[in-house]
Amino acid sequence: MSGRPFLGPLGCGLVLMVLTASGLYAQANDDIEWFVALALAQGAVYLVALGLVLRPGGWRHSTPLSVIPAKAGIPGGSGSRPWPGRQAEGGSPLGDRWSLALIVVVAAAMRIAVIAAPPYLSSDIYRYVWDGRVLAAGINPYRYIPVDPHLAPLRDAAIFPQINRSNYAPTIYPPAAEAIFFAVTRLSESVWAMKLAMVLFEAIAALLLLRLLALAGLPAARIIVYAWHPLPLWEFAGSGHIDAAIVAFAALALWSRRSFSGGLTGLALAAGTLTKFYPAVMFPALWQRWEWRMPAVFLAAMVLAYLPFLGVGPRVFGFLSGYMAEEGFTAGGAGFYTWSLAKAALPLGGVPDIAYFGIAAGLLAALALYVGSRRTGPGREVFGGALLAGAFVFLLSPHYPWYFAWLILFACLIPSAALLWLTLASFLLYLVPVGSQLVRDHHRFLVESAIYVPFLALAATDLWRRRPKKAAEKS
Repeated sequence: MSGRPFLGPLGCGLVLMVLTASGLYAQANDDIEWFVALALAQGAVYLVALGLVLRPGGWRHSTPLSVIPAKAGIPGGSGSRPWPGRQAEGGSPLGDRWSLALIVVVAAAMRIAVIAAPPYLSSDIYRYVWDGRVLAAGINPYRYIPVDPHLAPLRDAAIFPQINRSNYAPTIYPPAAEAIFFAVTRLSESVWAMKLAMVLFEAIAALLLLRLLALAGLPAARIIVYAWHPLPLWEFAGSGHIDAAIVAFAALALWSRRSFSGGLTGLALAAGTLTKFYPAVMFPALWQRWEWRMPAVFLAAMVLAYLPFLGVGPRVFGFLSGYMAEEGFTAGGAGFYTWSLAKAALPLGGVPDIAYFGIAAGLLAALALYVGSRRTGPGREVFGGALLAGAFVFLLSPHYPWYFAWLILFACLIPSAALLWLTLASFLLYLVPVGSQLVRDHHRFLVESAIYVPFLALAATDLWRRRPKKAAEKS
């Protein structure tokens, strides 16, 4: 590689590491506003890095991953056919192995520093460790809340005092998440082990993304879209959120679908859904018409995973209903930004809030029908998955940044300014106070508007830019 063009991405990587250290300093001083400012600065540097790395012709010695021979029977390699509308991007400035090494080294260095720091943005990880300990004791995690006297022998000074909602909420996490908690805590009942496990899930996702990029005829350098993004850094290496496993399972589902393995696709999607429920929205994008194996495996895995926990009856879904109420997703509908915006802009005072559920469900159903009815072919599952995931997140409007992280998976595979904006701007949600009940006020409305209004404009632009490509494919 020529030295001068290499300096730009290298400089961005060094700045990202400095900002990471500064973010850790802000956390140590409990300065959330300064941390958010630093995270947004990381996002700006990250976008500059993407511009330097992914522009065509930036470095002379570049090799798309698609020309690397396939190994061990894994689809891809020099014989793989790019997705429709995609050409092998041989001019990418970060296509060679040294350039890929730079991306990996910077991503790893940032994560090592953050793993070593105590959790700051969320205390969810303490519930993970607690659930693993409860399962190891042979107790159904959906049966008792942490303060229940039956669990008194399991309490300690390091984990138990940090569990959120410990005095009223059983666990909310589905069986696959519980299995992960159990497996990790059998190695070490510590937050550091759990954080490391989430970073390992990230590594699995990255390897699968590299295979997907190869199958698409895209350069390996596009892995930077995920690897240098600040949101996974702080939410997975920093807070240890289980959503890292969802990224890995979603990547596995996309790869197995591209490899024409319906059974593995159904199993991977079920694993993601059984970690947190929202990956189920990908189902129409992954299912191919008249195929039975994928939905059969998905449904069978869902049923079998819950069988060991059915002794608690309806409580097998844990705190899910209580969480939905806390977040304003049930009575009143205050948790949905889109509905709050509609009521602020339109004369909807007499319209019941339940109407939003019908409207949102109808929109998602229409998108699902559109995605499911599209012709089968390479790339269908990625665009369809991105469309459904993006629409679902927008309509649901989660109140915590880590729920946005899985969208970066799709941004790595298809160009989308909307997904990049949404995932980077989600840090603004940390400026909204979090309590046991969601409060819809002017401050929250302004913060969410700053996130979602530009997203809508960028999403419309993304979809418009796809129109010529579709027309070209038909011609």
